[in-house]
Amino acid sequence: MDMIGRRSFGPMLLVAGLVILAPVIGDIPGGPSIMGMFVFLIAVQLLIGQEHFWLPHWLLQRAISSEKLATAVKWLRKPAGYIDKLIRPRLLVFVNGTAKYIIAVVCILIALMLPFMEVVPFSANAGGLALVAFGLALIAKDGLLALLSFILTGLTASLIISNLF
Repeated sequence: MDMIGRRSFGPMLLVAGLVILAPVIGDIPGGPSIMGMFVFLIAVQLLIGQEHFWLPHWLLQRAISSEKLATAVKWLRKPAGYIDKLIRPRLLVFVNGTAKYIIAVVCILIALMLPFMEVVPFSANAGGLALVAFGLALIAKDGLLALLSFILTGLTASLIISNLF
């Protein structure tokens, strides 16, 4: 929180998506559901137009050691450099104004679907990937990435619905 700041909805969605994608958390029963609660809290606040997000005190008291964070940052530098070359401000209609609220609604839907995604193999990973993409889209104001995220979310939702029913 101290590094990201309290006005950074995009980075918080990005972090949540990365945690869901991580095999350590995303594949543990209950892990995606817990992250879904976190995403729900963040996305609802984005939807209602909060300038900064609120998190419960017990969650704010959690910390990560600087060694673990440094290891994660070192590991992510190469992929981040590659992704940085691909994303840029474009198709702003998909990340500004009303679109930002639509992104929030879709993230809420992803958060609500995460418990069901635990039943369908690898679907939680697709949900995590969509959250990563939405987070990056908000950070970089990349409407093309947001559009791709909407498509990924729709495909994932149809996969889950077809497997549950």
